[in-house]
Amino acid sequence: MKNSFWKTVLASGLGFLLANIVIGIVFFIVVIGIAASIGSQSSVFVKDKSVLTIDLSNPMQEREASTLEALVSNQKPVSLDAILRSLNNAADDSKISGVLIKCGPLYDGGWATTQEIRDAIAKFKKSGKFVYAYADQYTQKSYFLASIADKVYLNPAGMLEFTGIAAEAMFVKDLLDKLEVKVDLVRPNNNAFKSAGEMYTMNKMSEANREQIRTYIASIWNEALPQMSKSRNIPVARLNEIADSLTAFMAADAYAAGLVDVLGFENDVKEAMVKAIKGVDKVKDLAMVSLSDYVTTVKAEMSKDKIAVIYAEGEVVQGKGHDINVYSHNISKALDEAADDDNVKAIVLRVNSPGGAVTASEIITNAVRRAKERKPVVVSMGDLAASAGYEMSCYATAIVAQPTTITGSIGVFGMVPEVGTMLKNKLGITFDTVTTNKNSAAMSVTRPLSPVARAMWQKNVEDFYVTFCSRVAEGRGLTVEQVDSIARGRVWTGRDAIKIGLVDTLGGFDLALRIAAAKAGIKKYSLKSYPEVPTTFIELLSMTSEDERARLLMPKQYGKYRALGEVEKICTMDPLQARLPYFINL
Repeated sequence: MKNSFWKTVLASGLGFLLANIVIGIVFFIVVIGIAASIGSQSSVFVKDKSVLTIDLSNPMQEREASTLEALVSNQKPVSLDAILRSLNNAADDSKISGVLIKCGPLYDGGWATTQEIRDAIAKFKKSGKFVYAYADQYTQKSYFLASIADKVYLNPAGMLEFTGIAAEAMFVKDLLDKLEVKVDLVRPNNNAFKSAGEMYTMNKMSEANREQIRTYIASIWNEALPQMSKSRNIPVARLNEIADSLTAFMAADAYAAGLVDVLGFENDVKEAMVKAIKGVDKVKDLAMVSLSDYVTTVKAEMSKDKIAVIYAEGEVVQGKGHDINVYSHNISKALDEAADDDNVKAIVLRVNSPGGAVTASEIITNAVRRAKERKPVVVSMGDLAASAGYEMSCYATAIVAQPTTITGSIGVFGMVPEVGTMLKNKLGITFDTVTTNKNSAAMSVTRPLSPVARAMWQKNVEDFYVTFCSRVAEGRGLTVEQVDSIARGRVWTGRDAIKIGLVDTLGGFDLALRIAAAKAGIKKYSLKSYPEVPTTFIELLSMTSEDERARLLMPKQYGKYRALGEVEKICTMDPLQARLPYFINL
């Protein structure tokens, strides 16, 4: 028996050891394979008379993804930073004859991002080089972008979504009622506009939420319409008629309405480009260079003086990580490092965030204050800089936003679910509790909030709302009363935010850089990006959990996994939140 026992133990131990050796070998092979793949990529050579192709069919991000994520993902993200740098460089590049913008139904850039790209294309066109746009199907936003092109092409069997803007919010209260799940939404008494959380407690929009959404989508539409009108030489009133009647939905109708120039296929676009480029006679001789290749040839400005660009993109969460989130540790560390670097003369904080955890927001906001005491900090707002995204911005030396940026939402809320009834009635699971004090089990999700616990939560959100308003008042040079009158959870566009003192000027990332340079008193500078994108090896070695590995294979912030990602957020987020509503699609 003893021999048998020890044989079993030794066999199990040997099996475990061999298994780990095999896993280690496989991991090593994967790492070497990726390294070989990276190393085998030859340097890009841009031919004379090339056309820069910007394909917008993949997810949009502020900056390039990590090397590992780009290699394993079947959806290679498109970087706004790469687009802007490439267009700026291509305007003066004698090897680039023009630009092809490939749009389509999968384009997911927000309105502010779209405006940023559109402005960059308009600037590129001043070089005299052509810009063509093509799509099998245009969405409202992708058409807004394409309308700046010299020629707009549409697949003859395609469609053009020209409908105006609709904002659709999802509500799950009736589902929760069927499941006998209750959600207690706690927010300051005057935060009627802080609609985040109402999806769990209502089955339609509150009047306050309906009012603010109606206001900001009208503001966005009124920004887009005149620009499309000017580019296409179609009166604004006529564009609204087309949107109201859906008379440009089909390709032939879009052509008849003057929204597109040519009904044709991508090969037809190439033939048109051949005619536009002297010395190129056939489509097969047309040199096309992709954005991902071309951006590798763009040389950065070299200077001892630097402007730090800190990217705060995604949900505001506590701790540190490598994925698309605004991690409090990462951003505060980046701000401290940039402030400590004598070569960094100014900081541009690029914020594209709907907000998130209050504790994480406070950590980052405190870091912005520290950095501002030592050098200029200019905030450049992307699609979203709301709630916690706005709090981290409010102490900046200057705030730059696009007219269509979604910002404000100065407010807070808490949500406490109760699932005990569901577990008992649906699954037959009950709980019994022993406590030492009256409210020892106050935070349990298996029972409703006690009056004492709810009063505690109410005080918590009221206190933080006062803190939030005080932060904004101090940072923006307003009184707390002034901030309260424009806060209360209300969402504003950049165009409206500038009127009430929440934003300093309207423009894009390039303007933010110019302001930062001027405030630092420098003319020549290079850019230094934070947080640093990890190398492939560092990212692989840091993936110690199954969740981190799964993140690469199933990026829940995109595509069909978005809903799953939202459910995960609801289940795992911090209890106190300063954020925008969920599931608002414009």
